[in-house]
Order: sequence, then C-alpha cells, then structure tokens
Amino acid sequence: MIKQLYRVLAFLIAAGVVLQAAAIAYAVFGMFEWVSAGGTIDKALIESDSPQIGGIAGFNLHQLVGVNILPLLALLFLISSFFARIPGGIRWALIVFAATLAQSLLGIFAHENSAVGWLHGATALILFTCALVSGVRVNRALAKRALTSTQRESANTEQPAHLQGA
Repeated sequence: MIKQLYRVLAFLIAAGVVLQAAAIAYAVFGMFEWVSAGGTIDKALIESDSPQIGGIAGFNLHQLVGVNILPLLALLFLISSFFARIPGGIRWALIVFAATLAQSLLGIFAHENSAVGWLHGATALILFTCALVSGVRVNRALAKRALTSTQRESANTEQPAHLQGA
C-alpha cells in the first residue's frame, strides 16, 4: 500500500508540473491578449489587490501550485519513501524534494531577477522527469518482485532431479 502511495505521489508531482506549465502559458497568453486589447501594465497594476489583467487566474494558479501544493506533495513523497521499501526510492525522493524546493525558490527569486526564470523553466523539466522516473521505478520494482515470487514458487514445486522419472 505504501508503494502505491509513493507511486501516486510521484505521478501527482509530475502532473503538477504539467499543470504549472499550462497555467503560466494561459497567464502569459491572456496577458498578451489583454494588452493587445488596450490594457496597460505598470507597477500600480501589479501591486494592486485585485489586478484586472487577462490571464490572472493562470498567474494565481501557478503561484498556488508552485509555492504550496507541490512542496507539500514533495514532502509527503519524501516521507513515504522511508516506508515504501523501493530500491533507490529514498534517493529519488530526495532528488524530487530538492528539485521541488529549488523550483519554488527560483520562481520566487525570478520576480527580482528575470534571468533566474531560465533556471526556473529548466528545473521544471528536471523535476518532471525525476518525478516520472520515480513513479515508473515503482512499477519495475513491483514487476521484479512478482517475477521473483513466481520463480520461487516454480522452484518449490519442481521435483529434485533424483526423483524425476521415478
């Protein structure tokens, strides 16, 4: 059961990265559409409590998932790795957790220095890949375990060589 939780959390993290990409794409294209229709963006608009900008829901969703939800999922994933008993599972969970923290921090720091946005985007791909690999590794571990069990059972049912043909 813990192995299944580990796998589900890994795939949820990967799905969260996809949601992040979709949300920020919606936000940016909505903002471009809004500006094309005559909207203007300035510091007062950005700092207002409820900016009326196209794609604002995408910006809000990107921030919510990236700062709150993904770090929580990554922490739960790391905790589950200690109980899942998947070969290399703790190592992969640590990588995913570190990539998630780096991703969140880079996203926060990118507001001060836009060049950090390059790293934020690249880290998203690393996080997605590591989370996906972590989930797939569970499937492989379960298949290997099932194969080993089947081989043990067949070895137990076979007759010793000196009894065959007697």
